[in-house]
Amino acid sequence: MTPPPSHPDASLSTIERVNALRQILDRHNHLYYVLDRPEIDDAEYDRLYRELVTLEQEHPALLTPDSPTQRVGAQPLKEFQSVTHPVRLYSLDNIFDEAELLAWEKRIERILDRNEANLDYVAELKIDGLAVSLIYENGHFVRGATRGNGTVGEDITQNLRTIRSIPLKIPVNGNLTPPERMEVRGEVFMPKSAFLKLNQERSLKGEAEFANPRNAGAGAVRQLDPKVTASRQLDAFFYAATILEAGASPEAQALKTHWETLEYLAQLGFKTNPGRQYCHGLQDMRAFVRKWETARRDLPFATDGVVIKLNSLALQQDLGYTAKSPRWAAAYKYVPEVQETRVLEIDFSVGRTGVITPVAIMEPVFISGSTVQRATLHNFEELSRKDVRPGDTVRVQKAAEIIPEVIEVVLEKRPAAATEPVSIPTACPVCNAPVAQVPGEVAFRCMNPAGCPAQVLRRLEHWVSKGALDIDGVGPALLEQLVQRDLLSSPADLYRLSVEDFLTLDRMAQKSAENAFSAIQNSKVQPLFRLINALGIRHVGQETAILLADTYGSLNALSEASLEALTELPGIGAKVAESIVLFFADPGNQQLLTDLETLGLSVAQATKATAGRTAPQCFQDQTFALTGTLPTLSRQDATELIRQHGGKASGSVSKKTSYVLAGDDAGSKLVKATALGVRIISESDLLTMIQEAHALASGESCQA
Repeated sequence: MTPPPSHPDASLSTIERVNALRQILDRHNHLYYVLDRPEIDDAEYDRLYRELVTLEQEHPALLTPDSPTQRVGAQPLKEFQSVTHPVRLYSLDNIFDEAELLAWEKRIERILDRNEANLDYVAELKIDGLAVSLIYENGHFVRGATRGNGTVGEDITQNLRTIRSIPLKIPVNGNLTPPERMEVRGEVFMPKSAFLKLNQERSLKGEAEFANPRNAGAGAVRQLDPKVTASRQLDAFFYAATILEAGASPEAQALKTHWETLEYLAQLGFKTNPGRQYCHGLQDMRAFVRKWETARRDLPFATDGVVIKLNSLALQQDLGYTAKSPRWAAAYKYVPEVQETRVLEIDFSVGRTGVITPVAIMEPVFISGSTVQRATLHNFEELSRKDVRPGDTVRVQKAAEIIPEVIEVVLEKRPAAATEPVSIPTACPVCNAPVAQVPGEVAFRCMNPAGCPAQVLRRLEHWVSKGALDIDGVGPALLEQLVQRDLLSSPADLYRLSVEDFLTLDRMAQKSAENAFSAIQNSKVQPLFRLINALGIRHVGQETAILLADTYGSLNALSEASLEALTELPGIGAKVAESIVLFFADPGNQQLLTDLETLGLSVAQATKATAGRTAPQCFQDQTFALTGTLPTLSRQDATELIRQHGGKASGSVSKKTSYVLAGDDAGSKLVKATALGVRIISESDLLTMIQEAHALASGESCQA
């Protein structure tokens, strides 16, 4: 089939142009997210995307749910609705060694009265994710659900729409026409790189890390807010298609084997497992299983085995099902590599918010490709349940081949003179301050946030991180040296450091010292939301920080906000409001704010671009709602530009909204704005308005 042109023909009508743009964007989405073979750069894709957004804004009647612009277009749900699957989803019987594999095949031969030489199979890597069922009608994605109990699942359509490898529309591909109605089954998963990034972010925030990619991915799919799902960078592979109504689709009716089904799904635009192989008989299956037992560790996704299916769909029907599983398929489960080692001690790690986490320090042991010496025990409930003690021999594995975990204690090898069970510390292992359990929480915390070096270091790491003040070149190793040498005890101390202080550190040259000093000084003038986020107020992340900055305009005003006023803000509940009030009521935090202002940090709305001068207030009394991803500005920077020029950013759209600033993946705000007749602008429009205001330098209203 000849691919669509890279650009719509200039002579096309509006509706033809919209359809052409969608076809082009769908193709490039497929090339990028499914085939990993992009043909155009991001800038060109963004240009085409913005053109489609503009046309849909100008002609709202042309907007359709399967447009590439509608990937994240839903409001958060109050709850998931139950849906009944058109065909039951069965679980698979497990096989754990080659003897069981042979017995499974002999059972198939006996039922079918066939010789193994006449049987063909398909082997696919078993993805450690969340099974989903998708319904397509005339090529359009209309519903997605979890497996549930196999008969009834949860409707997670809006969340699945955010996953780029799931097609919202199946294009007509040459003579290949999608069936009138079909169910496609697959596995949603979180790639290892996305999982590690997520855990790093959670660690910086003082939040509990996920144990493995499956838990993180499953939790992301079952978020009530689709935007949270979209942020988790999920992916999906598909492995089955059930034609519910074929219609004018002879290709669907002609499918005779599972391998043909996988090829058919790939032709329709679905991402299929790259680790799949046609196998003729048991020997081919054995070779496939043996190959991936070790090679799977280098895959970008977690896999815990191989799914083996009889290839012939007719023979699958002949074999049928047991009460819970198909007789024609099985999951060969790899036994995780487990090693024994000895626990030397139980260490206690102290996080940014004071949470104390027990960690097993062990004799080095080689597991799944790397040497392991530490394994988190997560919390004291987990430590008590497993009863891990210094001197114990323990069995250790890597969860999903990534995170080291202690499975159990080998009790028969516990020393005769065993130590007592590890007690919850009553004093912080770092600063010796009291430890307490906050009511309603599992965690125990050090109650000395200002004086505990471990908490100080973690807070400083958060302060300099990209989501906060983004101080380039000042990383954890440098901060740790500064804390150890008593040069840092609070974020304010960063701004008291001199070049000479940096030169006292190990391996610090003159140029590096000057760069670190300059980076810190340059961070004094930042958008207010960054400073609020950097403070590390519990339960206050970047989005909440933006809302608070937009509402109060300065740290002083925010510090005086009442509990009642805070709870009236959208998205801020009683727990978050209470945390904010308690933070600013603390004398140590009050002193920190005073010190920061004295040291020259901007504690009100300001950015580097406008420091020392007043921007024209061309957006005075105007309200903007932002949606989607802008081409060059971050949403935070765009919000700050609007504030600098007298405007206000709102989290919702109403008749009183002056403008909706829309970018890529614009959500429901765009649809609502169109319905209400609110003016929709692009980043280019916004910058033009600001440039004109600066050119006039008269303070008059900007002209759109």
